[in-house]
Amino acid sequence: MSFADSIGTVNELIWSIPLIALCLLAGLYFSLRTGFLQVRHIPDMIAQLKKGEKSEDGTSSFQSLMMSLAGRVGVGNIAGVATAIAFGGPGAVFWMWTSAFLGAATSFIECTLGQIYKEKDPDTGEYRGGPAYYFEKAYKHKARGLSLAYGILFAVVTILAMSFFLPGVQANGMASAIDTAWGVPTWVTAIGLVILLGFIVIGGVKRIANFAVVVVPVMALLYILIAVIVFFVNFTEIPQVFGLIFGSAFGVQPVFGAIIGLAIKWGVQRGIYSNEAGQGTGPHAAAAAEVSHPAKQGFAQSFAVYVDTLLVCSATAFTIISTGMYNTFAGEVWPSDVIQEGGGGLSPDVEPGPGFVQQGLDSVFPGAGPTFIAVVVSFFVFTTIVAYYYMAETNLNYLTRKMTNRLAARAMQRALQALVLVSVAYGAVTTAGAAWGLGDIGVGSMAWLNIVGILFLQGPALKALKDYREQKKRGLDPQFDPRRLGIENATFWEDRADGRLRSGAVGEPTATQLDRD
Repeated sequence: MSFADSIGTVNELIWSIPLIALCLLAGLYFSLRTGFLQVRHIPDMIAQLKKGEKSEDGTSSFQSLMMSLAGRVGVGNIAGVATAIAFGGPGAVFWMWTSAFLGAATSFIECTLGQIYKEKDPDTGEYRGGPAYYFEKAYKHKARGLSLAYGILFAVVTILAMSFFLPGVQANGMASAIDTAWGVPTWVTAIGLVILLGFIVIGGVKRIANFAVVVVPVMALLYILIAVIVFFVNFTEIPQVFGLIFGSAFGVQPVFGAIIGLAIKWGVQRGIYSNEAGQGTGPHAAAAAEVSHPAKQGFAQSFAVYVDTLLVCSATAFTIISTGMYNTFAGEVWPSDVIQEGGGGLSPDVEPGPGFVQQGLDSVFPGAGPTFIAVVVSFFVFTTIVAYYYMAETNLNYLTRKMTNRLAARAMQRALQALVLVSVAYGAVTTAGAAWGLGDIGVGSMAWLNIVGILFLQGPALKALKDYREQKKRGLDPQFDPRRLGIENATFWEDRADGRLRSGAVGEPTATQLDRD
């Protein structure tokens, strides 16, 4: 069996029906448990982004959102949507929307947990957290050995996914788009990307946050603006676009009826790849934020899922489908036989990826489509890989934070940086199928571990949500003290609450005051 065949076998095993069902059912379950907070708390999401706190130790909610979006908004929003349509038909877009809506509740749970169990890095003073931290700490008073083992397992899997499996997908999409637009060899793009990333990844979370807060809004808004122009140019195609999406999502369209299962599979798979709800990546950025209550950052990160899928991915889907620049493949190999009726006349030799969107925009803006997408994809990819490195570094920090030999820990960090750069170089020059196969293995492995984990650990996040609602109902700016809620091992917040009591901070309710009230 070849290396490519091995990747495909492992990928199919991970992304089997049980994982698809787990993603959807967990999102539905959390939506019900939280009273569909993804709708009910939209005002809180927006308010937190406008008024969020910040400090020298932590990023603001807006910066944290941008860091999270830097990881979410990447090549998956362009090439990922294209591959979903290619292998699942236009109906895959509906299932991407569904996974995003339900996933917003999942994102709240995981990101609130990330805030509750975060720590302050003793070396840098920055906040660190994520699934490895909350898996270890949430129940260490009851099952210390099991909690620690699960946290270490997640950290190891995440380091491999973020430093080796996933960066290559981003680099491949960027190299492909640049090659299509300007004919630049992929190896040239690989060298340039590696050099630029080398300057960023050694700067730490502050530099990553400052970089993301500038680049992410600009690139996302510009891309959506162009999609809106395409929307108005192809205004008469709107009924047909939505007819294709909803019709093929449920097998109503005859040509797509045979692949309804693939529509669900690829829609959910690419939806998770794009918005990352449940994957366990969002809690890393969430933990870095400075907030007075963990639920606040949970709301901000839920909003990130909406921005990613309902705005950016939808912009890609409309551009591709309204211009007819896509093909639907009969199988799941790369490429396969094309169902001619399923596409809009795009040449069958165009691989599913940035080329679909480049051809779509080129039909509206002759000569400009490939160039524009190449530029946008380059920014998307660059910020995403930077965010990947931050998450890999956070998990490496988790594994080494108690090492007495800090020189050895620093050497491991340098090795991690080198691995990311090697993955980027390899991904840029390899085939799209191999790159996406490795990326899907990384995403799926993390999703399995994280979603199963938070189904067991959901209690503290739900308690935090209830506490937030009760304080808001009484007209307070919610402040968090885990001991009032029976949440153990949240040492950062315990120390912070003690600090408020000692300082007698004006305008902030203390644990004693809240209990008395």
